[in-house]
Amino acid sequence: MARGNRREAIFHDDDDRRFFLHTLAQACEMTGWRVHAWVLMDNHYHFFIQTPEPNLVAGMSWLQNTYTRRYNVRHRAWGRVFGDRYKAVLVEGEDRYHYQTLMDYIHLNPVRARIIRPVQDKGGSKARRPGHGAGQSVLDYPWSSIAGGFALPPKKRARWLAAEAGLQAFSLEDDMAGRRQMVERLDERAVKEELKKCGIPLVPEQMDARTSHLRRGWYWGGQVFAEKLHGLVRGALQGRLPPKSRAYQHTPQARAHGLTEAERLVREGLAAAGLTARDLPALKGSDVRKVALARLLSRRTVAPQAWIAEQLCMGSAANVSQQLRRWEGRDKTLRKGSPRLPETLKNFIQCAEDD
Repeated sequence: MARGNRREAIFHDDDDRRFFLHTLAQACEMTGWRVHAWVLMDNHYHFFIQTPEPNLVAGMSWLQNTYTRRYNVRHRAWGRVFGDRYKAVLVEGEDRYHYQTLMDYIHLNPVRARIIRPVQDKGGSKARRPGHGAGQSVLDYPWSSIAGGFALPPKKRARWLAAEAGLQAFSLEDDMAGRRQMVERLDERAVKEELKKCGIPLVPEQMDARTSHLRRGWYWGGQVFAEKLHGLVRGALQGRLPPKSRAYQHTPQARAHGLTEAERLVREGLAAAGLTARDLPALKGSDVRKVALARLLSRRTVAPQAWIAEQLCMGSAANVSQQLRRWEGRDKTLRKGSPRLPETLKNFIQCAEDD
């Protein structure tokens, strides 16, 4: 999670929130992240993300810096948008209890902030079904992964949201009934629990809340999980890291997003364009083939723009940024310019983006 500088707002309207989610989608595409839950508040956000590769720092740096630039341009402002470094809590995600409690903690954030005000039905303790009776539902807050993901059919969700895994964690099917039960269960919690503590998990007496807690600790999991983390840290300090399992290596998430993958894309992309590295210095920094490859690298890897500029002989990171903005903006000259993209390069880029 991260807060605004001096706890000031990082989202002033819905367009800011849409900008941020668009930036998050781009970050997920270039890093391979899977987002299990999210919520956007006025002056902070919460994510529950899975990082199949060790690229949290690179991805978060890109995400927050990119949103800051876009925010400042839109609001004609300057300086920092976010406060201190984001807070990251390691989670024992394979344990159902810790997974479920974190999901509810995030999704009930608008209830704790009293943006959503559930009202108990006259006939009992159950919260109303969305759209029925008095009071509000978690569905009434559009800027969380409940209304913006779990309540939607699969075809209407963002590809980076791991909604099916979230539903399975609560033994729910990804169908209309299962999605409705997900919402109703949260609404019941909102009614039964005290608002300021709604969704905050209790820490067992034998657990030290200073280390294992979503609000104050550095991990959220059991003692065995903590011992495993300590072992990993000791191994990393001694230069020993555990190898990735064979099961992981055969998953779609195993595709790299770092510099090794970027080097491969450059090498194979140049071949598809009919170019070699020796040809690049003689070409303009705005050459459409260079810009197309730079766009692919920026979308599919965490390679810095300075690195892209050096590899493709595009002058500077500022030029890469400018050319990419022109590509994405209203100026269509790059797409129509000469020379046209070779079909082999078009096909290579299409396959890489669909991978």
